[in-house]
Formats: sequence, C-alpha cells, structure tokens
Amino acid sequence: MMQCVLALCWVLPSAVIPIEALALLGSALNVSILFFGVSFVGVGGAFVMPWLVHLAGRRSIFAIGGVCVAVSSVLMSLGMMLPLIVGLAFRVFGYLCVDVAFEVAIMERIPRRALARFEPARMFFMAIGFLVGPWLGIRLSLDVGLWSPFALSAVLTLAVCAYALRAGFSDHPAGTVFRGRPPSPLRFVVRFVRQPRLRLAWLLAFGRSGWWTMFFIYTPIYCVQSGLGEELAGIVLSAGAIPMLLVPLWGRLGGRIGLRALLAVGYLATGCATVAVAAVSDVAWLGIALLLVGTACASLIDAAGNTLFFRAVHPHERTEMASVFTTYREAAQLGAPGVFAALLSVFALPAVFVASGASMVLLTYLTRYIPRRY
Repeated sequence: MMQCVLALCWVLPSAVIPIEALALLGSALNVSILFFGVSFVGVGGAFVMPWLVHLAGRRSIFAIGGVCVAVSSVLMSLGMMLPLIVGLAFRVFGYLCVDVAFEVAIMERIPRRALARFEPARMFFMAIGFLVGPWLGIRLSLDVGLWSPFALSAVLTLAVCAYALRAGFSDHPAGTVFRGRPPSPLRFVVRFVRQPRLRLAWLLAFGRSGWWTMFFIYTPIYCVQSGLGEELAGIVLSAGAIPMLLVPLWGRLGGRIGLRALLAVGYLATGCATVAVAAVSDVAWLGIALLLVGTACASLIDAAGNTLFFRAVHPHERTEMASVFTTYREAAQLGAPGVFAALLSVFALPAVFVASGASMVLLTYLTRYIPRRY
C-alpha cells in the first residue's frame, strides 16, 4: 500500500510539470534541456547515497527524502522558471532517498524465491497510483490552482515517510549510523560493473525507465501541441497506467514461459508501437492510441519489475548495489532528454518516438542473456 501512495505522490504533478515547463520555456527542446540538466542531480545523488546512509542511517534518509519533496513542491507551485528548476532538483533527490530506502527494505524482508511473485503484486499497487494521479493532478491544477497537486503530493509523501519510520519499516542494522570509514563510491561502482547479471539488470531497467520518461514528458507536450488540450494530457497519462493492472497476470505468465521470453516480447512490441506513433503523428488521436498500445506492451516489462536485480545481488552488499542500480532511473531521466534535445534541435517531435521505440527494439537482443532459470 505504501508503494501505491508513493506512486500517486510521484505522478500527481507528472502531467503538470512538463506542461508548465513548456509554458515557461516555450519549446519541447528547452523542456528537454531542463530535464537533462536536472537529472545530473539524480545521478550524482545515487552515487553518494551509500555514503550518506553510512553517515546518517536509513531512518534519516527517509526523513531527508520527505523534506526534500516538500521543499520541491513549494518551489514548483510558484509558477516561475528558477523555482521550477530548483524544485525539480529537490524532487529528484528527495524521491531518490525514499526509493533507495524502500528497495533495500524490500530485499531484507522478501525471500529471493518469492521475488518473482512479489514484484507483480508491487507493480499492481503502484499502478493504482499511476492510474489516478496524472488526471487528478491536471484537474486540481485547473480547478483549484497550480499549487494544489504539488501540495497534495508533499503531504502524502511526508505521511508515508512518517508511517514508515513509526512502523519500523526502516529499522535494521543498516538503518543505524555506522562508525568508521565511509564506503568509497568508486569501489562499489566497480564491484557492480564487474557482475554481468547486475549489468544486465541495470541496462534493461534503464531502457524501461527511459521509455516511461519519454511517455510522461513528451505525451503531454504532444497533446498540447496537437491541440488536444491539457486535460486530455492528464487523461492519457492516467489511461496509460491501466494496463499495469494486468501485471499480476503477466507475472503468472512469466512464471510459465520464463522472464526471458516475457521481456523479449515486451521490449519488441513496445518498440514497434512507439515507432509507429511517428508515422501517424499528424493524426493526433491515432498517435495517442498507439502510445496507449505501447503502454499495454510495456506492462509486460513492468511485470518483472526489478526481479532481475533482486535475484542477482548478494545479501551482504544490498545497500551499496541498490544505490548503484537505482541510477538506472536517474540515468534514463538524464540520457533520454539529452538525446531527445539533440534530436529536437534538428527534427520535429515525432523523432522522439522513433528514437525511443528503436532503443526498445534494440534492447530485445539483451533479453537473450537472462538466465533460463528466471
């Protein structure tokens, strides 16, 4: 349930932010540059997270994350360019703190053999938050004010963090303040890179996150530029979460045919549907329909969640490896807008869909390296 609420917190302003950025910055290219720059905060934060956990403890990281999200909400609700930029940076770092703490707590509490069943259930509850959040955020911003989705997101995030701390969700030896020399970020990054299964899990998660980054940033822009309006942008983002309700079904299917086959189909189908959006982009409703087909195909990928990482990581280095692994999200939020900014400096918006879809098709090849026993 906490994952459901956290997902809702994350996506409440998800449609509002790119639309507000487009209004302030004037073009999809400038929005891409904004998200590209802010993502450096996430990548840098992910690499120093084990060091921060070592010094402050996981309970403090939970609290820091909640405070950062609250600060970001205040800044982004002001409707001005500089506060938006700074607020986005706080938002990225705040959710990174909360996410790392949750990932480690999950690995401590769920047996490895149960992860393949647990992840689809977790993704299902997250889908509930994704289903409601984008539309609700747009509706609140239009009916109540720009500040309202940010305020609700901050209040809910603080409530979840407070509940997690009170319920002892973060209580573990890893959640205490460590003594002695902090771990070297370079050492555990090298350790991560030397493990092929961890590299594979990171690359596939990076591709999945990159696609969703594209969807949440450029779908609202596509809707606005096509004349479909802001409210429809929120509806489309919410509708894109509907197929995620099927992840328990896909999880059972993966148990029968194996994660390798499930992910191969998911990456290939998502890529083909996304490339097709560019071919029909002049017909906005058809383009939106194909984007929603892409979300249905991506739900096959989401059914696996982070199972590949959970099963590959060694128990004694969960915190260190989790901090490196979670950089896939920050790297996707950095790399995708960066590539798209370069494309948009030369081509029109449909080039984004071509590049995103082609990358998913290419990642299909990597699924052949997933162990058959998964």
